Amino acid sequence: MSSEAFIPKILVPATVSCAYPGADAVGKAHLKYPTNIDIIRVPSPVMFPEDFYLGCFMKGIDGILIAGCGSDCPFEGAYTKLTKRIDGLVKKMRAGGLEIERLRLTAICTVCVKAFLKEVNQLNDKVKALGPVNRDVARVLWEASLREIREGIETETANE
Repeated sequence: MSSEAFIPKILVPATVSCAYPGADAVGKAHLKYPTNIDIIRVPSPVMFPEDFYLGCFMKGIDGILIAGCGSDCPFEGAYTKLTKRIDGLVKKMRAGGLEIERLRLTAICTVCVKAFLKEVNQLNDKVKALGPVNRDVARVLWEASLREIREGIETETANE
């Protein structure tokens, strides 16, 4: 084993209207969070299907913090749909042997500096303790997810 400490790769899809401005407020306040945290601005995380998250794990992302708007989401019904999707994803991760602690869903507001820092630091610490993601397990789950999507498309096409 390497003598270097494990530094996890953490991805944070953050909503443009709430969570990203909250993360940006951390920088404006000159506060620090781990440099291994990559934040991407997204209109809403609900736009990503579960295979996106599984594909991230398969490619070596060790943890994902989905930072949304919560009940303040400007897209009607999006947060409810997202929570259902993440619940299903967590069940698949658990059944497939991928640690569910690698995935976290949280609501961050535009001025939630302390909440953002708490969430990224907690996930970072948890994933450090877990160690690197098992890419092989993630690949199996990702491939199963893609098969489900294909089967759903084929069933829809056959029913038309």
